[in-house]
Amino acid sequence: MKTILVRDLMVPLKEYATVSEDASLFEAVMALEDAQKAFDQTRYRHRAVLIKDAEGKVVGKVSQLDVLRGLEPKYQEVKEKDSFARFGLTKTHLKSMMEQFSLWDKPLTDICSKASRIRVKNLMYKPTEGEYVKAEATLDEAIHQLIMGSHQSLLVLSEGTIVGVLRLSDVFLEVCEAIKACEIPRGAD
Repeated sequence: MKTILVRDLMVPLKEYATVSEDASLFEAVMALEDAQKAFDQTRYRHRAVLIKDAEGKVVGKVSQLDVLRGLEPKYQEVKEKDSFARFGLTKTHLKSMMEQFSLWDKPLTDICSKASRIRVKNLMYKPTEGEYVKAEATLDEAIHQLIMGSHQSLLVLSEGTIVGVLRLSDVFLEVCEAIKACEIPRGAD
């Protein structure tokens, strides 16, 4: 297999949904929809919106999960009280948490008002050092970063500036295409 560089697979920043950190959740959802319409329909859809500061630099991202979590502010209480988001929880425990914290007791009521009041800067996730990869890095290096950090995407840097996003879905598709190109008979051991 030929050497593939991150820049060969990344989604350029200009093709990604972006909003300012002062944008509302509503504006972020609309930016995501607009980016989806303009994006290459043969590729997987975007799952996040990049957040820019006043100078236009990317300072964070808001994922689908962040949007849902943001609509129920009581999750902040759960997060502060218990830090076990990645542990397997029983259905009984999850139901007990919903009742204890009155989570989703008014499911999605007043969603329009919430979406216009909530600012993405209060929901956004600030990427850590391990979530940046150089555009000239090999796909092997990027896969290692994705796996070890359990990341859904990496921000791609060229000369210290974010120029794109390397998404796990695009990496997975590339690896699957390489596997399918193998000349191994189906059902072989």
